[in-house]
Amino acid sequence: MTPAGDFHELLVTAADGTRLYARDYACADGGLTPVVCLPGLTRNARDFEAIAPRLALSRRVVAVDFRGRGKSGWADPATYRPDQEVADTLAVLDHLGIPRFAIIGTSRGGIAAMVMATCALPRMAGVAFNDIGPRIETQGLLRIRSYLGADPSFATWQEAVAALKRANPGFPGLSDADWQGFARRLYSDRGGVIKADYDPRLGQAFPGTAEIEAGKFPETWRLLDLMAELPCLVLRGEHSDVLSDETVAGMQTRHRRLSAVTVAQRGHVPFLDEPESLAAITRWLDAVDRETAA
Repeated sequence: MTPAGDFHELLVTAADGTRLYARDYACADGGLTPVVCLPGLTRNARDFEAIAPRLALSRRVVAVDFRGRGKSGWADPATYRPDQEVADTLAVLDHLGIPRFAIIGTSRGGIAAMVMATCALPRMAGVAFNDIGPRIETQGLLRIRSYLGADPSFATWQEAVAALKRANPGFPGLSDADWQGFARRLYSDRGGVIKADYDPRLGQAFPGTAEIEAGKFPETWRLLDLMAELPCLVLRGEHSDVLSDETVAGMQTRHRRLSAVTVAQRGHVPFLDEPESLAAITRWLDAVDRETAA
C-alpha cells in the first residue's frame, strides 16, 4: 500500500458551524497549479493516498473530506448535496489562500466539480473526472443505492473486505493487500468495531430505488458545457457500471479539450495509481500548467 505522504491536517468551520477536515500536502512553491482532490460519495481524503504524495512532490495538493464523511463533522442530512459540498470546498480553499486550482474529482467529487463551474468557473484551471460524467448509468446508481445508509458493522478487517468485494465488482486481479488497503481507506476502527467512515444518514439525500428506475436522476451536460475552455480529462474504469463508453464519447464530442483514458481491470472507480491513470494525469496537468503560466 502506498504511504500517505506528509501532510498537514486542517479543520475549517463552515458557515453553518459544521467542522470541515482536509489534508494539505504543501510543498515548496514551484509555481505549478495547486490541485484539490474531491472524493466519492461515501469516500474521503484517504482515497487519494496513492496520488496526492506523488503530485505533492512538485505542487500543493489539498484533499478534502466532504461533510458527513471521514473526519469532517456530521450535519443535517439535507445538506449532503453537491452544492453544499462545493461551498464547503471553497471555504477550505479560501482559508488556505488558494485562488485558482485544478480539480481531481472522483465520482461524486466530479459532480461537485461540474456544480462548481456554475459559481466559481474563473477559479478552475482544469478538471480530471475519475469515472464520472454528465450521465450516470442506472445499474450503477441502483448498486450504490443498495448499500448506501445500511450502516453495517464488522468484527474483523477480513469481514470488511468481503463486504467491500460484494459492493464493488469489476476489480479482477487485486491482491489481498490491495483489498486491505482499499478497505482501510473506506472504513475505520471505532473501538474495535469496523464501520463505514460516513454518516449513514447520507442515504436520505440520495434518490430512492423507484426514482432511479424511473430515470429521475438528472443529467448534467449543460454543466460540462460550461467547462468548454478548460483542459479536462476523464478516466473510465474498464468494468465501470457508472460511466459508459457512450457517455465518454458524448463528452468528447461536446468538449474539444477533453481527453479520455480507459483504465484496465478497474470498475467504479480507478485507484489513480495505475500506470495509465498516472500518465494521463501527468499529461493533463502539463496542459493546465502551461495555460496557468501563459
